[in-house]
Amino acid sequence: MRMPLFGIGMQGLSPVVTAKYMQNFYAEQRPAGERSQIAAHGFPGEDLFVDFGATAVRGTPLPVEQNDLLYVVHRGVLQEVNNTGTKAARGTLNTTSGYVEMAHNGTVIVIVDGTNGYTYNTSTASFATIASALPANPLTVTWIDGYFIAGFATGRFYISTDGTTWDALDFANAESNPDGVKRVYNDQGQVIIFGDISTEFWGNTGSLDFPFAKIQGADQEWGLAAPASVAKLDNSVAFLCKNRMGEVIIGRLVGNQVQKISTPDLDSIINKYAAVSDATAHSYMLGGHPMYQINFPSAGYSWSFDALSNFWSIRKSEATTRQRNEYGSQYLNKTVFTDSESGKMYRLNADVFTENGSIIEGEIVGDHLPGELERGSIDTIRLDMEVGVGTTSGQGSNPQVMLQVSKNGGKTFGNERWTSAGALGEYDKRVEWRRFGDSRRWTFKIRITDPIKRTIVGVYVNPQD
Repeated sequence: MRMPLFGIGMQGLSPVVTAKYMQNFYAEQRPAGERSQIAAHGFPGEDLFVDFGATAVRGTPLPVEQNDLLYVVHRGVLQEVNNTGTKAARGTLNTTSGYVEMAHNGTVIVIVDGTNGYTYNTSTASFATIASALPANPLTVTWIDGYFIAGFATGRFYISTDGTTWDALDFANAESNPDGVKRVYNDQGQVIIFGDISTEFWGNTGSLDFPFAKIQGADQEWGLAAPASVAKLDNSVAFLCKNRMGEVIIGRLVGNQVQKISTPDLDSIINKYAAVSDATAHSYMLGGHPMYQINFPSAGYSWSFDALSNFWSIRKSEATTRQRNEYGSQYLNKTVFTDSESGKMYRLNADVFTENGSIIEGEIVGDHLPGELERGSIDTIRLDMEVGVGTTSGQGSNPQVMLQVSKNGGKTFGNERWTSAGALGEYDKRVEWRRFGDSRRWTFKIRITDPIKRTIVGVYVNPQD
């Protein structure tokens, strides 16, 4: 009998309700009539792009399309990177740690580090600290409709046409709540002003006195719980939200409305974390799947949301509890990521099945078997997956799949049982295990660590052939 291995939801308050989760897999829903309604694919690997040395990059890398270069702040230095990964120092900041944001207008890059503002002119290669009327301690910056916009904890945001000259009178205040400005963000022609417990939307009216005005009636009583959690997701913006009720959720903007995308199970998990304000996020497209990944550095966990299938999965790197990719950008049609613990940056590579040589631990815990099958014995479990995709030599030349079985609703699992997924070209290989005895409850865990392509479509219990 063919049984489902996947389903919506994840382990949350109790594994008795659901023990299922996917780690380093994402789900793809298939049309009716195909082999399975849902297939699981392993996330692709990545290889090294550039290495800045010790300590992590301080914010999201900034691609500048006008010169096909990528800009990164590492420690106290603005670094310029080309498509071969060659780097060049372009300026020195007054700080060496802390979160950094950047924005550009095609020629000038504005950088803010929470203490000062800086400019770098990509045409003249000139770097300078902003010395005009920009107040101290700028937290956030964006570019829209011919203006740089910088935000401050006071609740004010200032504008500048060139990024170098700022007028002390060219400012406005976030008005809906006295909760300061945590992030300014440009999306679909609007300026989004994220506060602590509210969000406002401003548009360019063309007024000579001050060109931006708040869009009336669009305010949201959801604020931003973590400034670095904001990332574009398909045609929207996703972020870690909070309001006066206390708990945080993960949401996305649909128009000017906040739509919740985290599940109750995930909400129960992240609201147990001791700290969430340092959460970081990035987004990218993966084979038509818009992905949003949010990391919780203090808690040490990473979660990935697939906006096509609405599935959440766990991301994890070897020898750690979280995934090491911190920030991400699209550069020359490639996705690049920064490392959470070092100055390394990586490129996503669909033909690589390791993280720069480190194994990718793929794991799936499936649905509990339906109630009518809880009693009885299981003689054979067969995994329906793509086989014969082993490597030509070394690890993965005889790829292995591990199965563990729980007989108590996913609270504990039995011994690891390993079997081959077929050497390269062994396309008729059956991945199966035998003799499991009797139980009232059945839950299966699948694990793959060899560097091979991973596609799983289901499981057969007591197959008849």
